[in-house]
Amino acid sequence: MATAFATPSTVIGLGGSSVSRINTKAFSSSFLKPTLRAKNPLRIAGASGGRFTCFERNWLRRDLNVVGFGLIGWLAPSSIPAIDGKSLTGLFFESIGTELAHFPTPPALTSQFWLWLVTWHLGLFICLTFGQIGFKGRTEDYFER
Repeated sequence: MATAFATPSTVIGLGGSSVSRINTKAFSSSFLKPTLRAKNPLRIAGASGGRFTCFERNWLRRDLNVVGFGLIGWLAPSSIPAIDGKSLTGLFFESIGTELAHFPTPPALTSQFWLWLVTWHLGLFICLTFGQIGFKGRTEDYFER
């Protein structure tokens, strides 16, 4: 059985002619330039310790100074009583207490809790983002001319 596949086979319907292997020769021409494969920059030997990465290993460059100063930088302005004599932080924490009073029941969609939650956290994340940009930009001399 194995020898039947190793020899050229006869195709039924072509009158008993045998099909032989076609000699595949690389197409070359003096008109066409030889093709060169582009090198993958991620496969350069020794890049990133042999691992294939697109980013630096420590791309976040996490620093607890940014978290601390960012939190203080957001708590200070959000604690100013600017909304009917109450601060945003006070309104947010007050709404948390109100919602915890009927704990097993979740807050209603029309509750003020959601407005204060989204507003307070949006401000915090914006403050942390600008803090990361400013702190790391200054430590890495990004803003120097």
